[in-house]
Amino acid sequence: MIAHLTGTVRHLTTEKVVLEVGGVGYSISITPRTSTHIVMGSEVSLSTTLIVREDSMTLFGFLDARDRDIYETLQSVTGIGPKVALAITGALTPDELARAISLEDIAAIEKVPGIGRKGAQRLILELKGKLVADNSVPQLATHSAVRDQLLSALTGLGFTAKESDIAINNTFSNLVENGEDPATMNVPELLKLALQNGKR
Repeated sequence: MIAHLTGTVRHLTTEKVVLEVGGVGYSISITPRTSTHIVMGSEVSLSTTLIVREDSMTLFGFLDARDRDIYETLQSVTGIGPKVALAITGALTPDELARAISLEDIAAIEKVPGIGRKGAQRLILELKGKLVADNSVPQLATHSAVRDQLLSALTGLGFTAKESDIAINNTFSNLVENGEDPATMNVPELLKLALQNGKR
C-alpha cells in the first residue's frame, strides 16, 4: 500500500501528475482543484491511495491526508467507485461534504458530475453521522498506518480492496458509536472485529 509520496513534478495536467521519486516516475490521478496547487518542477508531497483491479493499478493523490481519508470513505458507499469518489472530492471540500450530508442537502451533492438524485440520497443515508464537522475528518479514519495494516491483512485473506474498506469502516464506526477509541486497540483485536464485520 503506497500511502504517501514526496517527489519532483515532471508532468502535470488537470487530471494527472507524474511525480519522480528516487528516479522512478509515479503517475498519479488527481482532481483539477489539486492540480491548481501544483507547479511543474517543484517538490510536492501527496497522500495517496492505491486502487488495484484485475487489469490495472491506479494511484490517486491528495494534498491533504483528510481528503484521502474522505476519498476512501466515499468508496464504502454502495455504487461509488474510484472515479466518482474522485469527482466528489474534487467538487466538494471535506467541510462542504460533511455539511451537505449533515443537513441532507441533496442539491449540493447532485451538482457533482456522475451523482444523480438517487446517488446523493444514498450518499447521505450511508454516511450520515460518519463525518464530523471539525475539518470533516471521518470518525472511522484513525491512524493511516493501522488502517493500512488492516487493509493489507484483509486483502491477504482474500477480501477485495472495497470489501476490506467496508469492513474497516464498519468496525471503526461501531467502536466510536459504542464509546470506544479504536486508537487504543491493537491490530489483531481490530482485525478480528473487521473479519466479523466483513461482507463477503
